[in-house]
Amino acid sequence: MPYFVYYIEQQGDNPKKMLEHLETFDNFKAARTLAREQRAALKAEGSHRDCRLIFAKNQIEAEKLLSAPREERVVGED
Repeated sequence: MPYFVYYIEQQGDNPKKMLEHLETFDNFKAARTLAREQRAALKAEGSHRDCRLIFAKNQIEAEKLLSAPREERVVGED
């Protein structure tokens, strides 16, 4: 299964995320390197976007996984 790198942007209180596909890789290390470089560049320019790496069967599944709301993590409760 391939690795997908995306820019993710969320506008204010709108729960819908804007996704922008950057590149697809078969190799994890190459995908991780691109994601790290993009995160560093976004941080340097003060952007409110994020860069994410996801492992999925295809681009449709990757976008579905990235768009799904995530549950808040509770720290300390086991």
